[in-house]
Amino acid sequence: MAIFALIGPKGLYLLFAWLLSAAIGSWVSDRKGYGERLGLAFGLLLTVVGLAIVLLLPGRPGSAWKLEGPLPKRRGR
Repeated sequence: MAIFALIGPKGLYLLFAWLLSAAIGSWVSDRKGYGERLGLAFGLLLTVVGLAIVLLLPGRPGSAWKLEGPLPKRRGR
């Protein structure tokens, strides 16, 4: 019989923080022109510190970060 309730809420919150930092790091690094893999690697290996590193990277010339800004503009219909 397997027991699954040993992790607890703290472990679940840490898991969510780990996954969110990887996803957000991947999205931000892609917008900055470095590709998704760099942000994913930083987010998975260094968690929240990796996300901070990706946010501190400068945007490459011609990237969506430089052309549109940090957040994409909403497209009208």
